[in-house]
Amino acid sequence: MTLSVIRNKLINEINLLSEEKLAEVYNFIHFFRLGIERKEKEISSDILSFSGVWKEMSTETFDNYLVDISSRRGNAFSSRRRNETRTN
Repeated sequence: MTLSVIRNKLINEINLLSEEKLAEVYNFIHFFRLGIERKEKEISSDILSFSGVWKEMSTETFDNYLVDISSRRGNAFSSRRRNETRTN
């Protein structure tokens, strides 16, 4: 479903609600949106707290770290692909 289709379906559903329920739906949507915004700000703050963490790491150690991460990701995804192939 496209975004515009979903938006239209939501509007249609809201239009079918009784006036008494509109405030309830508004509060739900409003607080849901605020929760998402707050979570995004927390994530941004968490990410920024790591800035400069590798600044003191030697080039050799950092390069070894990158090789290790790349290897781990490759292993994780290759086993995942094998598992997906078996189930299909």
